[in-house]
Amino acid sequence: MKNDYLIQKKPLSALVLFSVPIIVGNLFQQFYTMADSAIVGRFVSEQALAAVGASYALTNIFICVAIGGGIGASVIVSRYFGAKEYENMKSAVFTALLSFLAVSIVLGGIGLLLGRQIMAVLNTPADVLDLSVQYLNIYFLGLPFLFMYNVLSAMFNALGKSRIPLYFLIFSSVFNVILDVIFVTRFGMGVAGVAWATLIAQGISAIFSFFVFLRTLRKMCGRGQENGQDEESCREAKCRGKIFDKEEMWAMMRVAVPSIFQQSTVSIGMMLVQSVVNSFGSEALAGFSAAMRIESICVVPMAGIGNAVSSYTAQNLGAGKQERVVEGYHAANRMVIACAVLIAVVLETAHRPIITLFLGGGGTETALATGVGYLKLMGWFFCLIGFKMAVDGLLRGAGDMKMFTIANLVNLSVRVIVAVTMAPRFGIAMVWIAVPIGWFLNWAISFMEYRTGKWRKTMEQKE
Repeated sequence: MKNDYLIQKKPLSALVLFSVPIIVGNLFQQFYTMADSAIVGRFVSEQALAAVGASYALTNIFICVAIGGGIGASVIVSRYFGAKEYENMKSAVFTALLSFLAVSIVLGGIGLLLGRQIMAVLNTPADVLDLSVQYLNIYFLGLPFLFMYNVLSAMFNALGKSRIPLYFLIFSSVFNVILDVIFVTRFGMGVAGVAWATLIAQGISAIFSFFVFLRTLRKMCGRGQENGQDEESCREAKCRGKIFDKEEMWAMMRVAVPSIFQQSTVSIGMMLVQSVVNSFGSEALAGFSAAMRIESICVVPMAGIGNAVSSYTAQNLGAGKQERVVEGYHAANRMVIACAVLIAVVLETAHRPIITLFLGGGGTETALATGVGYLKLMGWFFCLIGFKMAVDGLLRGAGDMKMFTIANLVNLSVRVIVAVTMAPRFGIAMVWIAVPIGWFLNWAISFMEYRTGKWRKTMEQKE
């Protein structure tokens, strides 16, 4: 299939073809942490599950920084690809890889220095604090691999090659589970075992992805070949690109920083309310951690659709096809509805067995009740985050970032305020009741911005 199908095929078909590999790939990425939780919960202890869960809100912020940074860079790359400006595209790619490698090293160092203090500030229960810090220290060592893989995945997606990162994710996810089982059940490494398994699997996947991506770039040629120049000469003259371009870096940052914030909203909110959950004890934390894993999986198709809309919008605007953007947005909303109905049916009919999968037969009643209560309510509201992700993806792809950022800030603020002020008085359920409220307000603000049509003017000004 040609790489420009996002600007050639019918919008719904193009988005489905593009988003399905992203969704499947992200599901496998979530499978990393899901496998870690399930294995330590069933084969180690409920405290081990709580320790991994207590770390999740913090580690997921770093994942979101990597994903959001990759998405921001991919918007710029998608525009150049849609316009067939391959030299500029390669400069943007190399700049993104170097920039986020530096970011990952800095963040990893900060995490190693301050991980215990952060977990203490979050009121992590004393009986799981040491295990949480042990998991985090190993996790922070692998941050460069995490960033490399996620940025490369976004670059593949920007070029319309969303299947390649899927193949690597399938490999690394399966390898991660195999290592989890070996390290935990045979070597008795506990929480440290699942952390090392993740680092090794992600590291191998990132290195393989890097070499495959370099090979893909070498095949990209500039406009010279379109004018009759032979491929080799064109490649030498037009396709090298700069190793680092400061202007491209700032252009990517203008999109990447709001994207990182948007991707991190859920995780930042969960980290800030983690102290509220922790105050209910390690049993409630274990149930809450299991339910969060399920929520993160349910969000994956919605995030995949939103990311697909972002690349779709950027490529079509780069190609001068604004009329296709609105058609694609409507198609994305239909995809969201289909996914939301399926999620609601599964969670409403199987919430208890799903939670039991993590807690095992020895899970306490408090943990089980917490997890079940979370899923029973949330099952009805995933359409809201889907609609939010779709319109956010359009605004991000067009570079209309101001109201995009405000909307996500409102989402975060509402979730934190409701959880922190209401949960101590009315119970832990207020933590998850706040979630759909934040999603709805985020969608409403972004949708109103979309309706103004300012995103069209934003792109025109950039051009």
